[in-house]
Amino acid sequence: MHRLTTNNALQALQGHQQRFKQLFEHGSLIVEIYQPEKIDQQQPHTRDEVYVVISGSGYFVNGASRELFEPGEVLFVPAGVEHRFEEFTDDFATWVIFYGPEGGEG
Repeated sequence: MHRLTTNNALQALQGHQQRFKQLFEHGSLIVEIYQPEKIDQQQPHTRDEVYVVISGSGYFVNGASRELFEPGEVLFVPAGVEHRFEEFTDDFATWVIFYGPEGGEG
């Protein structure tokens, strides 16, 4: 069994060159921790993606939609869709879960 905790994930991110870190992989499943600073510069991904917001709040842009987000929310992004977090608080952190085939599930 592989156990991931928020505290351990955030500690693993400290001192890491990038603002995300892959923590687990099994088959098509990848789990990361993500904590951008000031600006979220990510680009569309080639696989479907789920965010589970750990802490912080702000706006989430998902295609043509721009909505407020808060801790505990689960946000889905289909493969290839432009998305980013905007105007987020300094304590913002989220789990990132990639799954499925390249190009997303049909």
